Amino acid sequence: MTKEKLLEAQHICFGYTAQPLLYDLSLRVRSGEMIGLLGPNGSGKSTLLRLLSGALQPQQGRILLTERTLRQWGRRGVARRIAVVPQELHVPYAFTVEHLVSLGRMPFLHTFFGSLDGQDEAIMHDAMEATGITDLASRVFHELSGGERQRVMIAMALAQQPLLLLLDEPTSHLDIKYQIETLELVQQLNRERGVTIVAAMHDLNLAARYFPRLLLFQRGIVADGGPTEVLEPALLSRVYGIDVRVGILRGSEHLSVLPPAGDDRSEPSMEQMRPYVHVMAGGGSGELLMRALADESIPFVAGALNIGDSDHTLALRLAAEVITEQPYAPLASATLERVRSSLERVSLLLLCPMPVGPGNVDLLREALWAARQGLPIIMLGTATDPARELVDESAMQRTGMAGRDYSGGDGLRLTQELLQAGARVVGSVGEALQAIKQQVIFQA
Repeated sequence: MTKEKLLEAQHICFGYTAQPLLYDLSLRVRSGEMIGLLGPNGSGKSTLLRLLSGALQPQQGRILLTERTLRQWGRRGVARRIAVVPQELHVPYAFTVEHLVSLGRMPFLHTFFGSLDGQDEAIMHDAMEATGITDLASRVFHELSGGERQRVMIAMALAQQPLLLLLDEPTSHLDIKYQIETLELVQQLNRERGVTIVAAMHDLNLAARYFPRLLLFQRGIVADGGPTEVLEPALLSRVYGIDVRVGILRGSEHLSVLPPAGDDRSEPSMEQMRPYVHVMAGGGSGELLMRALADESIPFVAGALNIGDSDHTLALRLAAEVITEQPYAPLASATLERVRSSLERVSLLLLCPMPVGPGNVDLLREALWAARQGLPIIMLGTATDPARELVDESAMQRTGMAGRDYSGGDGLRLTQELLQAGARVVGSVGEALQAIKQQVIFQA
């Protein structure tokens, strides 16, 4: 049976500065799911949780809870349906556990100074029993261990009777015993009470064990799927910046993420080989080409690509190296230096039919510089009828640049200069692959 849609983020953009932290992010959460958010520090996991809870407002896009925006629900309405368990709870006074858990009923009181009725108290004590903290009711929160505090925070959230429970790094600062206990509890609440769970996680192994669906973040969703799809070694290495191995340890049923073995002499993967091709793409123009290169085991560099661009997301999975740039900004000098360094190392440049605006026209300038240094350039244009091409279709027309130049004519001018410098136009990905293989044979 298909689960009902509970929460949906539509084309969310948000940043604390002029540079977006989250760009064009879309996400759908169905009732009863248990989702783990993965990503390095600063990738936007905690920010996303704050947006989903209504604590932050997106600068673009909207968030729907059961088909109504969070703003339409209002703060009290959201609090009756979404509960948050923060990394730490700062309690200024010597509150007892029972007092803290009772605060979870605040969204249901008609006035700020209202008192709990019998139903509120029954719900509160049920939350304490479900989290195993009934014996701690009279204890002061500050006197508890880290694992006990975490259970109290979950009980306080559970007292809100939420449809959705958001947890921000629920196992941070806990020893392994309490990490396991906390996630077992969360899993139990999901399974037995039907509470939908979204949790930001830093431990990849715990995430693989407890969460059937994982979202890998790098200021946007890089991968979304089960542990076997998301915990892919090459992808994790690019996102986290460190080589890892992923496999199933003997006697286990879950994936494990480990450092590479010191004596690992297996055949090098594509990302460990010297990149042969540099791909310039964007806006989805490089999807077919990058997939074809990966299928042919041709290692390549991709970039510069903006975070949030569909080509960027795919390149993180397939490319040996990805040169990344922030969206809504001109290419930084450091980014252009990385592009030029790559062009000095590769044997071929592939230009995809990407839109060219003021932000990335510098890529064409770098391509022209490389062409003048003797680097072979292949431009993927529009498919042509060979008979017509002999009559009236020029190479410039076949590039299709006239319809995708938003740089005030710079794109057209640079494309013309690239052709004059020897760039070759092909009309299909198949032709591009054939040209690459010919170049390999020629160099051999």
